[in-house]
Amino acid sequence: MTRSELITQLAAENPHLRHSDVEAIVTTIFEEITSTLADGRRVELRGFGAFSVKRRDPRTGRNPRTGEAVDVSGKAVPFFKPGKELRETVNGGPPQAGAPPVAKKPAAKTKA
Repeated sequence: MTRSELITQLAAENPHLRHSDVEAIVTTIFEEITSTLADGRRVELRGFGAFSVKRRDPRTGRNPRTGEAVDVSGKAVPFFKPGKELRETVNGGPPQAGAPPVAKKPAAKTKA
């Protein structure tokens, strides 16, 4: 789902809000998450997951074409760790009330 698809879906599900208001809300949420991570802090959304920043130390890498050693500077990279509820939902975990059961693949047969 793209950002614009998210905004369109939220606007459709909330007809009492104008499309421009929904767009402003989504933009504000993303900007706050981004600025918090840029400050090196963590963002936790209960039931969804946590965004954090991991530091990568400087290292010596290799140019894949020439094999020449290349110095790679240290950097910060965003990291997302999904919450338990999100993992269970994606993996077909415990069914939610009123949700249809998830069909699972049969176990692989083993040779006797």
